[in-house]
Amino acid sequence: MDRQQEFVLRTIEERDVRFVRLWFTDVVGSLKSVALAPAEVEGAFEEGLGFDGSSIEGLSRVFESDMLAQPDPSTFQILPWRGATEQTSRMFCDILTPDGEPSTADPRNVLKRTLAKAADMGFTCYTHPEIEFYLLKSDRPGPDGIPIPVDQAGYFDHVPGGVAQDFRRTAVTMLEDVGISVEFSHHEGGPGQNEIDLRYADALATADNIMTFRTVIREVAIQQGTYATFMPKPFSDHPGSGMHTHFSLFEGDTNAFHEPGAEFQLSKTARQFMAGILRHAPEFTAVTNQFVNSYKRLWGGGEAPSYVSWGHNNRSALMRVPLYKPGKGQASRLEYRGIDSAANPYLAYAVLLGAGLKGIEEDYELPPAAVEDVSALTNAERRALGHHPLPSSLHDAVRQMEESELMPAILGEQVFDHFLRNKRDEWQDYRLQVTPYEINRYLGVL
Repeated sequence: MDRQQEFVLRTIEERDVRFVRLWFTDVVGSLKSVALAPAEVEGAFEEGLGFDGSSIEGLSRVFESDMLAQPDPSTFQILPWRGATEQTSRMFCDILTPDGEPSTADPRNVLKRTLAKAADMGFTCYTHPEIEFYLLKSDRPGPDGIPIPVDQAGYFDHVPGGVAQDFRRTAVTMLEDVGISVEFSHHEGGPGQNEIDLRYADALATADNIMTFRTVIREVAIQQGTYATFMPKPFSDHPGSGMHTHFSLFEGDTNAFHEPGAEFQLSKTARQFMAGILRHAPEFTAVTNQFVNSYKRLWGGGEAPSYVSWGHNNRSALMRVPLYKPGKGQASRLEYRGIDSAANPYLAYAVLLGAGLKGIEEDYELPPAAVEDVSALTNAERRALGHHPLPSSLHDAVRQMEESELMPAILGEQVFDHFLRNKRDEWQDYRLQVTPYEINRYLGVL
């Protein structure tokens, strides 16, 4: 037994932890949980916890359903929202096959494989997400069918005594209590919309943190009598919720994206990495924007990027090079702005990192930067400048992902197939619906 496992067992005993929740996700990023009695944790460390993988979306087929959940002791945390009288903790799990091998269908393992490839190339990947969400009065829409936000505030608004302000303070405190460092938080542009930015961490820790973040946000909302949603576009007339993520690659203690004196202080490695993401973005958009509603955000105006482009401090571009701070080469980074806050973070970061590494491997050439507002250009101007559109619907995104050679290589055939099957089913369900828009527009005139 290693030291981390010993620490977990000792903490469980000393803190009188009553329940240990083992967490993992299915292929679309839904959090799964099973509670262990403290006496069973040591056995789970040694042998894993058996469960029926065929009942979890994308994990296994019926005829090979037995799977093992192996808790990762480095992710152990006490959950603060259960109170002192019922100490509950959690650990993230790696999913194994019955013979103890990592499951190719485990989203966490998909990201770990991609990070291992980066390590083989000499890189460590760090990420910093900006997570947006809406705070609503309830999970039910109003009489007009539109969700009801908790306020009518806007970007960076300070509302004395406001619900969102109290919510953010409580949420940030709880995030810090579970070991998740927060950089800052503020009200976003939409009514009831908020943003909380997490500090830089390695990509696997960030993905784990995002899954915990969503749970914390929902728990705090329930405690305060409100409802938090990570739906990409809950309002037609207000901005969608994104999860802009900053990436940097390090070689040891050196930022591989920084080159003093180069344009924007960006190294050749950074330019190749960005070129890889831009070239393959249409192929992985189904992963970073995985729901029907995601495309209402991408194509619904605001700052959501709809075209393949990059720019220096250009917020209309799909990828942005943030403003360089003199003397802070370690902070050089690239920001991907397409991903929404409902994505499976393990798969989303795997495809983004995998595409960037492909650009480095194949020495992709970065196209010229966009200096104009890409969304304000005409279609002809965008075509002339090489700013190709992202998929306009989940159907288009699935079709482009199906034709990709890189995506199954990154995700593995099993995750690739299960993910596409799930998304095809979602599109089929959606396209058969007769929506309120159609009733209102056509019923009285046709």
